[in-house]
Order: sequence, then C-alpha cells, then structure tokens
Amino acid sequence: MASSESGSFLDLPLKEFLDAVPARTPAPGGGAVAAMAASLAAGLVAMAARFGAEDWACRAEVVGRAEALRAKVELLADADAASYSAFMASRNAVTRERIVAIPLEIAQISAELAELAKLAVLEGNPNVRGDASAGADLAAAAASIGSRLVRINADAGDQRVEEAVALRIRAAAAAHSVGEIDT
Repeated sequence: MASSESGSFLDLPLKEFLDAVPARTPAPGGGAVAAMAASLAAGLVAMAARFGAEDWACRAEVVGRAEALRAKVELLADADAASYSAFMASRNAVTRERIVAIPLEIAQISAELAELAKLAVLEGNPNVRGDASAGADLAAAAASIGSRLVRINADAGDQRVEEAVALRIRAAAAAHSVGEIDT
C-alpha cells in the first residue's frame, strides 16, 4: 500500500500501517519506517523533557526542538514512499536525487534527536530516563537506516555517503553513551 492510495501514512490506523509494511508493495519500505521511528523517538524525547524539573534551563528548548523535528520527519515517511515510487517508474537523475536526499534528511534529523535524547537523560528527570533512552535508541536506528539507504542509492563518489556515515556514527555514539548512563 503506497501512501498515495490512502492519503498519508500518518492518517492510517497503526494496525493498517503495520500491516502495510510486510505487504508485497514497494512502500512503506525502510525509509518510511525510519521516518516513523524517528518521529516516535522525537515524541519520547519531548515527553521525557516535559517531565524535567521546572528549573532545567534547556527544558523548553529540548521540547520545542524535538517537536519541530517530529513535525518535519513525519512528512518524510510519505515523501520517501513517493520518491521511491517515482524512481521505480522512471530511473533518472532527478528521481535518484530524491531517493538519496530524503534518507539523508532522516539521518540528519535522527542524529540530532539522539543527541537531544542524551541531553534529556543527562539533565532531565531520572524517572523518565528509560523513555529518553528509548528515544535515543530509536533515533540511532533511524539514522542507521537513513545512512544505509543513502549508501545504497547514491552514485559512486557522492560526498553525501560520507556525511550519512558520520551521522550514523554520531547517533550511535549518543545512544551508546546513554546506555552507559542508565545502567
């Protein structure tokens, strides 16, 4: 089921989206799922930050940034599905550009979310440390998927491959350091 058949993946009941993933259709695929995972990560980060102490100086900033990133990455689930469908219909430079640019943007957002999650773990409310940590892990997974899709879809020599790998490493480092904190 492509998002165009039902409007947006965001409008589907969760069960329908989950059932659409394993269907024998090109979308939703890895990029759309990564965008949804990043959106969930952003939600966990924002929620954990909201439980921070009133005097936590970064609280409002972390909440606001996580919500802004969530709004941005949610749209990339449909954009990824549409770009992949367009590429399958017409493999050209324009459609290839989109199937590289969108996963790169997912990786960029996800790396930032992993770092925001780390901040929420370090400085936020210890009672929701597990939620912030889960946000870091989801963000790192989404960054890894985005990075991999960039490497798969980019032309040889495309400098964005190096950027995508660096984003994956940055997100993984943030998630790993959070794992060291919460044990």
